[in-house]
Amino acid sequence: MESWYELYDAVGRLQTAVYALCAVAFVVWFFLIRRSVERLAPDRFGAGPGWAIAAWFIPLVNFVLPYRIAVGMWSACNPTPHADGRSRTPMWPVRLWWSLFLAANLLSRHAALMFDIAQTFADLQTAVELYIVVDLLFVAAAGAAIHFAVRLTAMQRAKAATAYC
Repeated sequence: MESWYELYDAVGRLQTAVYALCAVAFVVWFFLIRRSVERLAPDRFGAGPGWAIAAWFIPLVNFVLPYRIAVGMWSACNPTPHADGRSRTPMWPVRLWWSLFLAANLLSRHAALMFDIAQTFADLQTAVELYIVVDLLFVAAAGAAIHFAVRLTAMQRAKAATAYC
């Protein structure tokens, strides 16, 4: 039984390392794209680009502010809107990424609580099953984040190309 725990522990450490590396890469990209977008639409943002990093580390604020920054960047990089004011590019990539990310984080906290208070094997099994769902949500959120990042970067480059022509 100890070999299973050692495997579980090793996989957990690997997962933590990969998550941390991806989180750092994403936050750095988020900051760089935010700084770049500000040059294209300086009137869109009230706070400086440093908030694209700080927003992730302020408790409770980190549930809202990164999303608002992402929406601001997405809107600033949108092509010229239709005559009726509607955006040409739908917001679903931003909303999907953020919904999955938020759901994974909130459910992760619940799973950790369930794991900590587990008193029976059945309770422990339920907590572990919840962690599996959390892991799947994080994988889906990572895929959605990649899609969001690729789309936003492409929109930013297209907007920059038309702005500097």
